[in-house]
Amino acid sequence: MPTVGFIYPDHAAEDDYPLAERMLGDGARLPVEHIYGTDLHAVAELLDLGSPDRLAEGAALLARHEPSAVVWACTSGSFVYGWDGAEEQVAKLSAAAGGLPASSTSFAFVRAATALGLRKVAVAASYPDDVAELFVEFLGRGGIEVVSMSAADIDTAAEVGELAPEQVVELVVSRDHPDADALLVPDTAMRTLALIDTIEERLGKPVLTANQVTVWEGLRLTGTTREVPGLGTLFRAKGA
Repeated sequence: MPTVGFIYPDHAAEDDYPLAERMLGDGARLPVEHIYGTDLHAVAELLDLGSPDRLAEGAALLARHEPSAVVWACTSGSFVYGWDGAEEQVAKLSAAAGGLPASSTSFAFVRAATALGLRKVAVAASYPDDVAELFVEFLGRGGIEVVSMSAADIDTAAEVGELAPEQVVELVVSRDHPDADALLVPDTAMRTLALIDTIEERLGKPVLTANQVTVWEGLRLTGTTREVPGLGTLFRAKGA
């Protein structure tokens, strides 16, 4: 298994990545390096958090791990740039990483939804409404229709990271919509990896969460996606 490096903002739910590493097995390496800024869910702060200089700093920190690909593990810090800006962000990250394949969590959501053939989704966002609406717009550019969007209006990533497992499950399950093919949970600050199968069983449909799709996207960049028990429909799908 190749090494996939992740740039993670501040500290909240980064322990989902060593958990994914253990679940993948076979010598998978998913190192995480941190960059720092304010963890406020607000547009100006998110634009600063995902700036080229900060991501270049993260790429430099990942270099010692000799990754085969790098991923900006932050949804709001990528979709806040809009589709074109997020593409530019990824291109600059790739350049800073010496030309390695690169992506971000926002693009991971679109590619994962496309891989599963999803066209209509519900969104269970932890963000304030104005930030969550930018995610809806981003998904639309990727051909994904949002039939329902619920925003929990949590101001900071740190607060999201403090949610207990049962709080996460209830927050997500309560925001489903009958017309949605799947439910999307966009915040990498939310610990979800150990809860995906539980939530899918409750809802009876696929659930895509930020840290799950970020790991999947990193593996996709290296051509090593595969079936992994415990990581939801996305990792059980044919060709996963």
